[in-house]
Amino acid sequence: MTVLLDRPTPAATAAATGPRRTAGVRALARDPFIDLLRVFGMALIVLQHWTIPVLSYDGVRLTTGNALSTPGVWVVTWISQVMPLVFFAGGAANAIGFGRSGKSAPRWLAVRLRRLAWPLLPLAAVWIPLPHILLTLGVPEQPLDVGAKLTGQLLWFLAVYLIAVTVTPYALRLHERYGLWVPAGLAAGAVLTDVARFATGFDAVGYLNIVFVWLAVHQLGFLYAEGRLRHAWALAAGGFGAAALLVAYGPYPGSMIGLPGAEMSNMAPPTLAMLAVSAGQIGLAVLLRPWLLRLPTGRLLDWAGPRIMTVYLWHMPALFAVTGVVVVLLGVETPAPGSALWFAGWPLWFGLLCLVLWPLLKGFARFETPPALPYGKAGWGIVLGATALVGAGVLTLTVGGFAPGGGPFLAVIALLGGLLLTAPRTGT
Repeated sequence: MTVLLDRPTPAATAAATGPRRTAGVRALARDPFIDLLRVFGMALIVLQHWTIPVLSYDGVRLTTGNALSTPGVWVVTWISQVMPLVFFAGGAANAIGFGRSGKSAPRWLAVRLRRLAWPLLPLAAVWIPLPHILLTLGVPEQPLDVGAKLTGQLLWFLAVYLIAVTVTPYALRLHERYGLWVPAGLAAGAVLTDVARFATGFDAVGYLNIVFVWLAVHQLGFLYAEGRLRHAWALAAGGFGAAALLVAYGPYPGSMIGLPGAEMSNMAPPTLAMLAVSAGQIGLAVLLRPWLLRLPTGRLLDWAGPRIMTVYLWHMPALFAVTGVVVVLLGVETPAPGSALWFAGWPLWFGLLCLVLWPLLKGFARFETPPALPYGKAGWGIVLGATALVGAGVLTLTVGGFAPGGGPFLAVIALLGGLLLTAPRTGT
């Protein structure tokens, strides 16, 4: 998720191995709008993950509910589910970063791969032994298992984003040739996928939309980077309007996050309704761009930018640490969402979480920048092999988390293998 965020200017025209750079994407200076979307998105993710859990412990099991399950509150998720803005900002940043890098496509991908994979190593170094240590100290198994699995499940975003980064050089070439037809074609793929899913009842086919939905959103970032994302009001109105119709008359739930007990989710796998809300959010964000750029956010962005990946990886471990002490050890349940006690206790809860996260940021933010090493002239075969290994490692952690067993060890081996393949080589 660490990306180069730059203001569009004419693109570098240096030759590249593989797909050529699109001549329309331009970059030199930073684009604070894209920076702001990333920081706003991360802040809202953290705020949501820290605020919505409804937690209780009966001496054996930790029960995890969701405050957004309250009837009628689902509409909040049309704004609070900010992954569309994160993928959109990533698309703009990848287009700009590739255009200005002057690197061959495989070398650019190798650099991006290392920046995505490197921060995972300290997370694994802590979480692989931690469950075993805590079990030895007498920590109850079920709450610990919940925390270990959810820490890994949070990495789903990196697994999907890795796909978007990998195809960026080719997607930019398609963008150069076909422009808006590319996200339109991906959106058509999302329509066909949902039709097949609901007509056959075979839910697994819906996972094709991981590619169709998120790459369509990522591709819209290319249009922004090129200065061609016009008529934002129509995108906002059309996106939110289409989402409202799909929810009202289609098989889609209103919530844009998965809720306990719900028959289906708009996120896992993503649906056409999620794509519609994505278009609405992007249109709204672009409409607000002039106002957002007038906000005095420079110092905030300078501080948050180098730490954003660390916040994403470690804010849930901070939540589990506070939950372990307050809910499991002390037996204090979270109050009913929206109650007077809930509002009164929220500042204390949030303060405890920030207090735990702060030393984690101090200790692990340095891993956002991998070692400054030169790169050999890696070809597509080696870089794609490295990408497959890193992707397999991230996917393994997404599915099984850091629960005790062989999965986390295999995931780390795959991550290390991918990083070693992108390491400098002599004689190239």
